[in-house]
Amino acid sequence: MKIVVLDGYTLNPGDLSWEAFKSLGELVIFDRTPADKVAEHIGDAEIVLTNKTPITKETLDACSQVKYIGVLATGYNVVDVDAAKEKGIPVTNIPTYGTAAVAQFTIALLLEICHNVGAHNQAVQDGRWASCADFCFWEHPLTELEGKTIGFIGFGRIGQATAKIASAMGLNVLACDTSESSKKTQIAEYLPLEELLTRADIISLHCPLLPSTEGIINKDSISRMKDNVIILNTARGPLIVEQDLADALNSGKVSAAGLDVMSVEPVKSDNPLLKAKNCYITPHIAWATGESRKRLMGIAVSNLEAFISGNPTNVVNAG
Repeated sequence: MKIVVLDGYTLNPGDLSWEAFKSLGELVIFDRTPADKVAEHIGDAEIVLTNKTPITKETLDACSQVKYIGVLATGYNVVDVDAAKEKGIPVTNIPTYGTAAVAQFTIALLLEICHNVGAHNQAVQDGRWASCADFCFWEHPLTELEGKTIGFIGFGRIGQATAKIASAMGLNVLACDTSESSKKTQIAEYLPLEELLTRADIISLHCPLLPSTEGIINKDSISRMKDNVIILNTARGPLIVEQDLADALNSGKVSAAGLDVMSVEPVKSDNPLLKAKNCYITPHIAWATGESRKRLMGIAVSNLEAFISGNPTNVVNAG
């Protein structure tokens, strides 16, 4: 059995091991695969693993021997799952691997906004403190979080994990979600979206990208928020209408934004948020701790082992 990894570098730039996959078949790893080389790189492989490399119906038509597709991520929109289902090809994903990492990173973005640790460190390294007439200085306002209110749009595993950290820091926690449970209401006060928008000092996005959530942060929803609100997004870039957020940042309506995801990735050089005031952007790395990637690798191996044994798990195109 031949196994092909189309874009292995993102998951494993060299600090993890592919040995578990090698024990399951002949393994071929490509660091990256351009769109016009997907069918060529798959070749005669029966097992295909992909992170962000698209697998289209045309590719599946050209590679009729494919029997299994494993997505090395939670989101699986890069694969035409309907076409795969028509051909009897199960597509699996990794549903839970980075909860702690993303929650931690969300709070890291918030703390950077509140304290500008990186900028103040650079100021010290540049000699500003050594030459300062006073015993200390700060170049940006410093913000205390205790007593403020954070609202979560989407309250699944990551939202709940982030809320627990926020609560421990003294923040009041609100949530808006499609489902409610006694476990969730112990962590947060549940509100309709409209009320959450008006009450939160900080809004953190943790919902999936659906037709109902695409562009959920836009000029209209922003207009209903508090002045000087902070917006965080470690979920999906298209949840935000980026020009509207850039306008709100530049006008001061939104005091700051912390974004780990963008509508197009890698970010385009003309994205308006790149030049917006107080916008902190990281390159989609909230998920990428060593521990999280190792966990992802282990689940991906387990998914393939389950398929080989005839009992596939985490199949997203079943039924």
